[in-house]
Amino acid sequence: MSVADQSLGFQRPRLVAKKVLAKPQGEGEGAVVRRSIGRPELKSLDPFLMLDEFSVTCDFLCFSHHSNNTVSPPAGFPDHPTEGGITHQDFAGHKGTIHAGDVQWMTAGRGIVHSEMPAGGGTNTGLQLWINLASKDKMIEPRYQELLSEDIPKAEKDGVEVKVIAGEAMGVHSPVYTRTPTLYLDFTLKPYSQYHQSIPESWNAFVYIIEGEGVFGIPNSQAVTAHHILVLGPGEGLSVWNKSSKPLRFILVGGLPLNEPVVQHGPFVMNTQAEIDKTIEDYYYAKNGFEMARQWRSK
Repeated sequence: MSVADQSLGFQRPRLVAKKVLAKPQGEGEGAVVRRSIGRPELKSLDPFLMLDEFSVTCDFLCFSHHSNNTVSPPAGFPDHPTEGGITHQDFAGHKGTIHAGDVQWMTAGRGIVHSEMPAGGGTNTGLQLWINLASKDKMIEPRYQELLSEDIPKAEKDGVEVKVIAGEAMGVHSPVYTRTPTLYLDFTLKPYSQYHQSIPESWNAFVYIIEGEGVFGIPNSQAVTAHHILVLGPGEGLSVWNKSSKPLRFILVGGLPLNEPVVQHGPFVMNTQAEIDKTIEDYYYAKNGFEMARQWRSK
């Protein structure tokens, strides 16, 4: 490999195809959301349906359907807090609290009614990602996978730290099973460090910057600051440089496109309008997986 190749990391690096700033917006009482996927500028990125960065105060209760999802009511958010804690429960009797740095990966499947309440005082922040399911998987039973912060696989090399939430990086693999093949990496780059991460060429991928600023794609591209989502074009992988004097933190997410039609109504996601109508009917009449919804109330 030539010196030029080493500088770039890849013969065909993934370049930034689109950049969108996720502006803050109020959602409910005491909650602020920065939505990057699922807004007019970026309605979806197959298989990804929504990405929220959220901040919620301790007196706000939210109802949610979560990542790796399709159907479930009603409407909402948090899922992977980075600060604070979230207590979650659902109509099937699952209950628990996830704290700073923990991960909850919910496969909503045929549907689940779920509530979340901030645990403790102060402000809780985090990310929530919705990933579509293939039509053949949309009616599977709901499933949770939870990882405590200390159990998330991590690796560090040359000033670069990665938490492997899904997929693989630096030879480290996540135990999380993703029914829709997914890569979800949480990177922190120290000042003046760089890294090159392979991504399957057939997958769609994006970066969301949480903190700091970085240079993505090629060394002479313009630095991008926090709260931007960067849709990556085709190529072998992502190259990133932190040329600043402060740490850079971002997530790199990739997924296998489903190439199926998407029809969405609020939190309900199916392939046809007829399927949406049937799912809404099932929810309101508490049948076909929603039998427990009628009597259940969060505590």
